[in-house]
Amino acid sequence: MEKVIETQDLTKAYGKGNTEVRAVDGVSLVIERGEFTAIVGPSGSGKTTLLQLIGGLDKATSGKVLLAGTAISDMSGRALSDFRRDHIGFIFQAYNLIPVLTAQENAEYVMLLQKRDKKERRARVQSILEKVGLQGLEHRRPAQLSGGQHQRVAVARALASGPDIILADEPTANLDSTTGADLVDMMKTFNEESHMTFVFSTHDPKIMSRAKRLITLEDGKIISDVRQN
Repeated sequence: MEKVIETQDLTKAYGKGNTEVRAVDGVSLVIERGEFTAIVGPSGSGKTTLLQLIGGLDKATSGKVLLAGTAISDMSGRALSDFRRDHIGFIFQAYNLIPVLTAQENAEYVMLLQKRDKKERRARVQSILEKVGLQGLEHRRPAQLSGGQHQRVAVARALASGPDIILADEPTANLDSTTGADLVDMMKTFNEESHMTFVFSTHDPKIMSRAKRLITLEDGKIISDVRQN
């Protein structure tokens, strides 16, 4: 199988000397293309920090992060920003939609930054919005959508550019249980049909029960790594 994510002795420390705290402490792991993986653990275990390091949103104190064979931990500035844009789809707990843009415009925003052809953008985004259950709502702005619909737009935005991986940080935290379960099932369908790689940081049992692999962190270290049916 093809490695899509690899971390090598990855560490993120805050403070120095006696006050040093290691949010991520020597984590080495490999995630292959097509996995549906959840990084879990108690609050403060380092799961969100690890996800941010993998996505290049935070800089490691030491160690390496390789995405699709590229050492993003050695990149910075525009090169890193462009790499994230072209290879990583992000789904955040807070949705992070642009208020003045419609659902369709939010979903195609990354493709616009990539300077993709308008006809290509519209066709791909329309197809994805239909798959995430937003047909007929394409021209509504975030203020006209429910929380669950916000997150569906965020999922569509993450998927639209066809990234190597989708990183989702507590994507169901602000949703009721039924809406959250529907969203996870929808993402799992994308994973199974498109062989797209998903990595979650979560404490949500709905995601944990559907994940094919559970990586458990405690005090910044991996304490278990279990594959599930």
